[in-house]
Amino acid sequence: MSKDRPWRDSKRYLWPLSLVAPAGPFFAWLLAHHVSGLLWGFGAYLVLVAVPLIDVVCGPDRSSPPDGAVRALAADRYYRWCTYLFVPVQYAGFVFGAWCLANEPMTTGERGGLAITMGISAAVGINAAHELGHKNTRSEKSFAKLALAPSFYGHFFVEHNVGHHVRVATPADPASARLGESLWVFYPRALVGGFLSGVRSQAGRLRRQGHGFWHPSNDILQSWTISVVLFAAVIGAFGWEVAPWLALQAVIGMLVLEAVNYIEHYGLLRAREPDGRLGRVRPEHSWNGDHPGSNVLLLNLQRHSDHHAHGSRRYQALRSCKEAPQLPAGYALMVLTALVTPLWRVLMDPRVVAHYDGDVTRANLQPSKAAKLIHRYSPGVHRDGTVHHPALRPDGPDENLTRGKAERRLDSADSA
Repeated sequence: MSKDRPWRDSKRYLWPLSLVAPAGPFFAWLLAHHVSGLLWGFGAYLVLVAVPLIDVVCGPDRSSPPDGAVRALAADRYYRWCTYLFVPVQYAGFVFGAWCLANEPMTTGERGGLAITMGISAAVGINAAHELGHKNTRSEKSFAKLALAPSFYGHFFVEHNVGHHVRVATPADPASARLGESLWVFYPRALVGGFLSGVRSQAGRLRRQGHGFWHPSNDILQSWTISVVLFAAVIGAFGWEVAPWLALQAVIGMLVLEAVNYIEHYGLLRAREPDGRLGRVRPEHSWNGDHPGSNVLLLNLQRHSDHHAHGSRRYQALRSCKEAPQLPAGYALMVLTALVTPLWRVLMDPRVVAHYDGDVTRANLQPSKAAKLIHRYSPGVHRDGTVHHPALRPDGPDENLTRGKAERRLDSADSA
């Protein structure tokens, strides 16, 4: 950056394009009426065709704001309004989609396509909630809870901030995928484990404040209440026939979000320090992606390494991390690859091993596959034949790892 010319964000006026996904039902209606009924599934074409094509055509964008520009960039309220607008657009799309399901003449397949479009909106809504929920302003936290309502994923507001960010890249984190763990095995562990961890953390916070779980200050209950009111209002307005499709779009939103979680930390492990404590979270504990189409749609979520190293840094100020392992493609193509387990392992397992310089015992291993992975990739790393790894312990990985620290983080977040 020249001393005479301040750094400028080349994507400044592209960020509003992140609103295309929540506006998906409107685009689907227009395209279905004027092009083809197949385009009720606009959301799927957006994330599986259009965005990957943009990523490939444009190539990686590794431009990052310099240190001197980060503070001013983070303070620029233009970027904040891009996220504030997400919620009204998301809710308008949700209600309009329900109206279409009740009133438009569609085949069952076309209704399924619209549910997918609404589900993509819900998934991207969880991502918007992710950005908003990391901030300390009351308005942004409220918007985060609203954005989670269409997917009924209110526990994410708590679990992501005070669970995942504390336990990331450890065997104890439900949202950190292990080397050798397929997406299909990861799904139940992430869905159930994240839910239980969020509820447990929130119950602990309320208990320490002298309240029961059902107290009105329960952040999870607040988000769930918004979901119940939203769904009840829409079903009341358009009839019970829309209920199965609303449930389907919520499930799609959850599954897409957890598939992205699967990609973000696959196989990466935070090592313990000599004194036995976990090392701090660093960029190399998350996969980094610099694919421009995906990053505009997802508010720079693929710059996940910098996000975990600087959790409160706003999306527009996130930087590419050269020291982090690099994804070979954007999230959309990576999710498609993860659906086919053998293809995923061929693509990603060698990258994890290479990241650890050929020593697979330094990775976060799936317990049931640990011995096989070590034998395959690092048979001669430890000459005495002994390997000390959490996945090889008789009682498995320590699921209580850092829980006390997580609860302290929760109390700190609550008082902020």
